[in-house]
Amino acid sequence: MSRSKDDWINQRAYALWEAEGRPEGRGGEHWRQAAREYQQLELTRASVDGSDLIERLRTMRRLMHSGEVENGVSVRAEEQKASA
Repeated sequence: MSRSKDDWINQRAYALWEAEGRPEGRGGEHWRQAAREYQQLELTRASVDGSDLIERLRTMRRLMHSGEVENGVSVRAEEQKASA
């Protein structure tokens, strides 16, 4: 576990504890919530140079230009639903 991750989780857990009026005996719950929030941030964070986001946008653009996506919805998925 990196030091910055530990620091972030500890600071967030402390903020959660303070926001709830500093209740006793809930430190573990606050720490687990902070750890879950950190994990969600990690899952949604882009790469440092943004290359993963750029690639996703390029892929979406290729799909839209090929006519496979209309208004953000896959045409193939809609066709499959209609035939089912």
